[in-house]
Amino acid sequence: MAKADIDFEKELWDAANELRGAVSENNYKNYILPLVFVKHLSERYEVVREELKEQLNDPESDYYSTDKEEINYVLEDRDEYRSRNTFKIPETASWQYLKDNAEQDDIKVKVDDAFEVIQELLTGYNPQLVNILPRIFVRSELSPKQTGGIINLLSKPKFSEKENPESDVLGRIYEYYIGRFAMAEGSGAGQFFTPGSIVRLLVELLEPYKGRIFDPACGSGGMFVQSLKFIKEHGGNKKDIAIYGQEMTAQTLRLCLMNLMLRDLSFDIKLGNSLLDDKFPNLKADYIIANPPFNVSNWHPEDLPDGDPRLFGPKEEFSTDGSANYMWMQTFWHHLSDTGTAGIVMANGAMTSNNKGEKNVRQHMVDNSMIDAIVRMPDKLFLTTGIPACLFILSKNRDGKDGTHRERNNEILFLDASKMGTMASRKLRVFSDDDISRIAETYHNWRNRDGNYEDVDGFAKAATITDVQKQDYKLTPGIYVGTEAEEDDGIPFEEKMESLKVQLLEQFEKGEELEEKIKANFNNLFLK
Repeated sequence: MAKADIDFEKELWDAANELRGAVSENNYKNYILPLVFVKHLSERYEVVREELKEQLNDPESDYYSTDKEEINYVLEDRDEYRSRNTFKIPETASWQYLKDNAEQDDIKVKVDDAFEVIQELLTGYNPQLVNILPRIFVRSELSPKQTGGIINLLSKPKFSEKENPESDVLGRIYEYYIGRFAMAEGSGAGQFFTPGSIVRLLVELLEPYKGRIFDPACGSGGMFVQSLKFIKEHGGNKKDIAIYGQEMTAQTLRLCLMNLMLRDLSFDIKLGNSLLDDKFPNLKADYIIANPPFNVSNWHPEDLPDGDPRLFGPKEEFSTDGSANYMWMQTFWHHLSDTGTAGIVMANGAMTSNNKGEKNVRQHMVDNSMIDAIVRMPDKLFLTTGIPACLFILSKNRDGKDGTHRERNNEILFLDASKMGTMASRKLRVFSDDDISRIAETYHNWRNRDGNYEDVDGFAKAATITDVQKQDYKLTPGIYVGTEAEEDDGIPFEEKMESLKVQLLEQFEKGEELEEKIKANFNNLFLK
């Protein structure tokens, strides 16, 4: 069944709105997404159990048996289900049990009890999965009726993977909720959500067919899920990729782990601050796809150990407490394999910043041929911030020795996509499929040995390292593609307008005060 054949958006948001009044919108995800996850595990178990029954009754199957005791043993064997990438879910933790009891006054207790049982299964399988399903319903302000209402809405046939086996319906439900909750949560959602069209563009640029994929700021795992979709669309096998990630927020880490388990992906995701507590010090990844938090200040570079292997030089010259942007860059570069490529979302200010701890890193990267491409993106691509953004493509595979890509050590490709995208709403712009194809194909034609790249005025320019050095290491694409270079201070338009409004009102007030003083002075003159 095609993705467009399932129209569930309104009903899904209705399910979330069951929480209204009892739970703030920015906490909806903590209640809805674990239920979606439990539904997935339960349905997956039911499907595998039915497959086992069929094999046990099929004379041509290796599992065929007429011995009732043997049949029951196989059907109750936990290891059998684990070998088939699922868990044996006890009846009282099954979705059917929750559905049958949705109208009961103690449904909140039953949900928490089911969470506890499944949590024990998960933790026994992988200690990293601890505390994915905490007991949260009993101590919440939700009524039994609200809790049962969510269960009943999610129990509709259109939301069932059993009813729609080819649709990844529960994965899509999860993805939908992540996006909608980000819209509801606003600026606080940036830590776990990157808009889909940006993720798709990054994955299309990097083409992660196989190998180790790493995201040291992985949020809810969107980069990994899109990589899986790319592999499927191109006839690849998800077993050919290994996923590694790090996330500094425990709550967001839970979202990521559930998201990956919904897709039956193997992974190694750890909790921690990648900048100051790198949990994968020896990992060398073939692909790094990341959207680290923009312009983080006061991140305490003084806590970096002397001689940190990620730094390009002395930390007092190659880091700054004013912004962590280029510490992220050095972290990404450190974790790339000898032929690895990284695609990173960055604030526009990173292209031109003059702070010593940032410019020194950027200059080092240009001089040492680390930057493959820069893509300037349009505004309003993010629900969570108005800060304009760009993409940095870094590569250790620029010498052309892999046989697929040409030698381009002396070039950087600049792409200006600032006029691309379509407004999906008053506040949000998205890249269309055509936009993504044009940007990705231009990059591939420039990079690939058999490409037919040509510069395009106003859009694409393959500049030399010398060209960039002459421009004082500024990386704004407009400087090179032929459009007017704009100095971008990184302040969103809305914030500028609010500041101007405040300033103008203050000037009006001062003008009124001055007018009163002048009148008073005139009156004093006449009185004299």
